[in-house]
Amino acid sequence: MFIFSVSAKARKAMEGIAIGQEVPFIVYINFKDPMGAEKLCQLYLLRAGFNEIEIGKRKTVSESLLKDQRVVNADKALKEALEKGYAVQLFDMH
Repeated sequence: MFIFSVSAKARKAMEGIAIGQEVPFIVYINFKDPMGAEKLCQLYLLRAGFNEIEIGKRKTVSESLLKDQRVVNADKALKEALEKGYAVQLFDMH
């Protein structure tokens, strides 16, 4: 599992986001290969209507944390990524 800190620009207007506005994301990808996880991160954001995707930080989540049910239950996005393979969150700057 990898967690990416990402910024991307909106290709179209969306609720609360203007065309061309750069927005931050936290993206969880449940994939073993780091390069594959990075490409999946980019693809999910492209499909969501964003471009000019820049990955700032990358973090690997250890297997021991993924197996700790208390940790999984405390992080909604982590739980979603384990169930669905990924989770994309718009980072709230406020």
